[in-house]
Amino acid sequence: MKAIVQNNYGPPTVLQLKEMDKPVMPDDAVLVRVNAASLNAGDYFTMKGSPWLVRLTVGFPRPKDYVLGWDMAGQVEAVGSQVTQFQPGDAVYGAVSHAFAEYVVAPADLLARKPTNLTFEQAAAVPTAGLTALQGLRDAGKVQPGHKVLINGAAGGVGTFAVQIAKALGAEVTAVCSTRNVEMVRSIGADHVVDYTSEDFTRGARRYDLILDNVGNRAFSDLRRVLMPRGLIVPNSGHGGMGYVFKAFLLAPFMRQQGQPLMTKNNAKDLVYLRELIEAGKVTPVIDRTYPLPETPVALGYAAAGHVRGKVIITVG
Repeated sequence: MKAIVQNNYGPPTVLQLKEMDKPVMPDDAVLVRVNAASLNAGDYFTMKGSPWLVRLTVGFPRPKDYVLGWDMAGQVEAVGSQVTQFQPGDAVYGAVSHAFAEYVVAPADLLARKPTNLTFEQAAAVPTAGLTALQGLRDAGKVQPGHKVLINGAAGGVGTFAVQIAKALGAEVTAVCSTRNVEMVRSIGADHVVDYTSEDFTRGARRYDLILDNVGNRAFSDLRRVLMPRGLIVPNSGHGGMGYVFKAFLLAPFMRQQGQPLMTKNNAKDLVYLRELIEAGKVTPVIDRTYPLPETPVALGYAAAGHVRGKVIITVG
């Protein structure tokens, strides 16, 4: 099979398209022929080997034929002897490792059937970003109907899902984004939009029950200024750097209005929940650009430049 691998840490030029053996499938897993994958912040951190803790998992002092990729959608090629919920030919999606390849092996309990109203490319955009948004709002943020929710970084991968999921949960949503994304975030359901290039939401009059912070560019004291007395900040640790994550962990036990950094938990049950929202027309992935598998280094270079609108997709099958 063909796969995107890295044998060093650094810029996108360290990535290579290489012919490899198909992965070995355990009895409790599924072999999936990948149709599409999507980029995440974790791919960039892995490629760079920064923060250094990444290298303890990927390879130290350097990786060896490490296959990038965290999200995919495709068709089941074969199932392990212990797998009963899938069969060859099923269209599935999920957040699984080593997805920038023609085939991937995934634990069956991390997969769900693909939303019927999405293409494989659209479905590949959902898992990590959709799960992060869902768990940040529903689980960490305890969003209830009527709550006022602010999404900082509303135009990115997690942000575009968060706007739509918050609306589906019955919240009044304020989205923070740049000028070029104002109309887009309105079109996916935001009730109010703050253009951060001309307005500072931390100085505004609105108060919020929840702030989902996907950016990490504001002091927590600034965010607390616009919270309701019982409001909560949920930091998304996928952005903002390790300094932001460390500070959030350090302060959380002492700050009633601040939660721990959000750590996404991959599971099939929440993928099914997302699928139901999608099939009901309440959530639609926002796709920025699509690249074929050999151009994955170009795609990562584009994503690394910042300001991606929604998700960047890699087509494989």
